[in-house]
Amino acid sequence: MPIDFQVGDIVRLRKPHPCGGYEWQVVRLGADIGLKCQTCQHRVLLTRRELEKRLKTFVQRADGTVL
Repeated sequence: MPIDFQVGDIVRLRKPHPCGGYEWQVVRLGADIGLKCQTCQHRVLLTRRELEKRLKTFVQRADGTVL
């Protein structure tokens, strides 16, 4: 069953971005999911499958719930 992502979610990935940041904000949903690095504001597109594989945890949900 696929993970339910929402625009505005903050997620932590397993490996850091080259800038050193681990946390990303979901900015686009569709066949590809757009992410924005919370440290350097760089944007990337990942397939849903790739994101689910790299996901470690949710830091904050779009509705404001802190996990």
